[in-house]
Amino acid sequence: MNPVYHEAKFLKSSPNLKDTPPDWGKEIAFAGRSNAGKSSAINTLTRQNSLARTSKTPGRTQMLNFFGINENQRFVDLPGYGYAKVPLDVKNKWHQLMETYLTQRKSLCAIVLVMDVRHPLTEFDWQMVEWCQHTGLALHILLTKADKLTYGAGKNTLLQIQRELKDVTIPITAQLFSALKKTGIDEVHQALDTLFNGCEPD
Repeated sequence: MNPVYHEAKFLKSSPNLKDTPPDWGKEIAFAGRSNAGKSSAINTLTRQNSLARTSKTPGRTQMLNFFGINENQRFVDLPGYGYAKVPLDVKNKWHQLMETYLTQRKSLCAIVLVMDVRHPLTEFDWQMVEWCQHTGLALHILLTKADKLTYGAGKNTLLQIQRELKDVTIPITAQLFSALKKTGIDEVHQALDTLFNGCEPD
């Protein structure tokens, strides 16, 4: 476990790339469908109950949310995608914001792709995998809500995903995670350490 992540602080919510924190240092972005549990995962791995905004209504993360780990490292909670019951033009704005960030943000060095373990590798998830492969970004897959499955079923899903991604050429890892049961925290901390350490300095 790396206690540095427990020091994370909210920096800023940005509706566009112009209003983001200065583009230097290293950022790891958390991506995933609106109901995959991104915000809960961030709160759990930082041991903070309300660092990232959570809601029972999927899709409440509508901007780029930046969290400072230290002077050189940040997390970014990206807008959720694909589930929220919002107007199409709003969804399109979220998609455009994410695409602009993923394309233009120089300090972005890795992606944590959050998936509900019961509904893995959706079309959006594959788009993110392909995007990471295209750009050479390292990827860590967080299979959330593992408490909803038996241990055996969860492990089978993890193995299935690893098989489906075996031909992906970028560095890619995957794990089971439960914000409710607080399982998988040490593993995700190790994965984040590896991702940050593997990033080229800006």
